[in-house]
Amino acid sequence: MSSKINKLDINFLTLFIIVFYVLVQVLSNIASSKIAFVFNLAVDGGTFLYPLAFTLRDLVHKKFGKKTTLNLIFISAIINIFTPLFFYFIAALPADSTWNFNKDFSNVLSPILRISLASIVAGTISELTDTQVYHIFVTKITKKFQWLRVLISNAVSIPIDTLIFVAIAFLGVLEIPVIIDIFIFNFMVKYAVSIFTVPLIYIVPEREK
Repeated sequence: MSSKINKLDINFLTLFIIVFYVLVQVLSNIASSKIAFVFNLAVDGGTFLYPLAFTLRDLVHKKFGKKTTLNLIFISAIINIFTPLFFYFIAALPADSTWNFNKDFSNVLSPILRISLASIVAGTISELTDTQVYHIFVTKITKKFQWLRVLISNAVSIPIDTLIFVAIAFLGVLEIPVIIDIFIFNFMVKYAVSIFTVPLIYIVPEREK
């Protein structure tokens, strides 16, 4: 009985990690349509949640391996492409005469296409990079120091994610100093969240050969 319960617990945990990974991606891409002003620096809203996706990706990689992780990244990208298109479709539908919040719905849930595209492209490329760096670390270097594999893979992928995002989303739209502010704050917050979530790597067992 005990072994059956443990098996169910592990299955629930891994399913939760996968679903939460996709949810973090979707919510972050929607939140990225807002540019906030924090500590005298401009920052997109998705910055505060998206870094968690890197650690969740590491958990999937640790549990299921590289191939499954790549499949998850591509599936998440498809879902993220569908999400803003769906919101645009709903926002374009004529509103009922008694509905007084159609403009609010369009402004909030129909995110700016360029920013959404930037989030999707940056996220996909950086997650693929994170996967490759993580795979090289555990196959060519060592399977010890699990915290280090997370920090190193994130240290490479987070700057790539931030650079691609700000370039696609804001280059030619915002002034260069503002873009630099967004890049700096994005990087600082993302890596701080990455460091904070490092202990999560120990909640799943290492994948068996």
